[in-house]
Amino acid sequence: MTFRNNTALALVAGGLLGLQGTAVSAADLEFYFPVGVNAPAVETIQALTDEWAAANPQHNVKAVYAGNYEETTTKALTAAAAGDPPQVAVLLAIDIFTLIEEGAVVPISDIADSPEEQEWLAGFYEGFMNDTKFDGKIYSVPFQRSTPVFYYNKDAFREAGLDPEAPPKTWDEMVEVGKKLTKRDANGNVTQWGTRIPNLGLAGAWMFGGLVISKGDVLSTETGTEARINTPAAIASLEFMQRLAAEGVMAPGGISWGDTPKAFLEGQTASMWTSTGNLAFVNSNATFDWGVGFLPGGDGPGAPVGGGNFYIFSNTTPDEQEAALDFIKFMTSPEAAARWSIATGYVAPRPDTWETQVMKDYAAELPQALVALEQLPYAEREFATFQRSKVTQYLVEAIEGVVTGSKDPAAAVAEAQEKADAVLKDYR
Repeated sequence: MTFRNNTALALVAGGLLGLQGTAVSAADLEFYFPVGVNAPAVETIQALTDEWAAANPQHNVKAVYAGNYEETTTKALTAAAAGDPPQVAVLLAIDIFTLIEEGAVVPISDIADSPEEQEWLAGFYEGFMNDTKFDGKIYSVPFQRSTPVFYYNKDAFREAGLDPEAPPKTWDEMVEVGKKLTKRDANGNVTQWGTRIPNLGLAGAWMFGGLVISKGDVLSTETGTEARINTPAAIASLEFMQRLAAEGVMAPGGISWGDTPKAFLEGQTASMWTSTGNLAFVNSNATFDWGVGFLPGGDGPGAPVGGGNFYIFSNTTPDEQEAALDFIKFMTSPEAAARWSIATGYVAPRPDTWETQVMKDYAAELPQALVALEQLPYAEREFATFQRSKVTQYLVEAIEGVVTGSKDPAAAVAEAQEKADAVLKDYR
């Protein structure tokens, strides 16, 4: 394949202030970050950034909230193309192939090349490291990572005569339970749906990945050159989405990501699929007893990982890259990562964070936070390929076509696969 830019790396293996205790040369850092969930993320990021800056007065760092994930990636790539990239950014893990093709980022494993730093890189959960690698190198470091989980209203379960400590584990159970949870008024209008799974846009594609994984397949491979859209697992998953609507468990038609937590909190749905990144928001606003379970599966448990990683940009100096690495180490340190996880609900991406007393106390007070961690061994990487925006749109169109009733599942995935193959053939 041909990449737009060939990045020549002029890297040095210097010591870092922090894990190694050695100062690096002064550098100016600009740090782009997104917010993709309902949480006090901006304030927490700024506070952590200020703490690193106070401990490293030789550096200047500016945290820039750049919008949602897509907006942040666009702004970072635009700045890079103009020759003025941020030194460090949190971008989607699945942006790896786009960023590599654009020559926008450097492999973090080329910068973190000392034995201590290699040990640090090895300390992240493997489930979150699977989408950081390409061609034998690590390009990013997990930060605000998540999986979708099944949130449910325990009070609604009790009212329906269901066990509030036993969320559904399978698709069939989800339908059976959902029927009991769905409520209608005297005119037959639904006042509370059994469940809600976002099925529109990129978030819908992410949720759909969980269905496919639970049927024993994946939507893409680690090469970035293969989309697996036209498969029996994908067809079965689309048929299940149709079944939820046909059997009166979920509202027919399109369901948005952004409205789903609000619908859950307001009692419009008794359960929902959404990110662990919404844990803090639900915990702060729910007026009812609530729980979290694994995503109900087709043939077993399964979920996609999601969220953002730290990247270091090319066209930056060795001193800036070393300072950026030190900043990333601080942000993923046990204490900082614990504060971030507690503030948002994102899954702390390293075991050492969960060993801190503050995280032990947090998990004891909010055991729902442990569910995503327990589900992680059953999770797979999120759908990602080269030309991700274009190829993912084909998947999105297939899903939306089926749930809105304009397309047949088999025909929808066949069309999406054909379009994806036409784009990706040049990368093989």
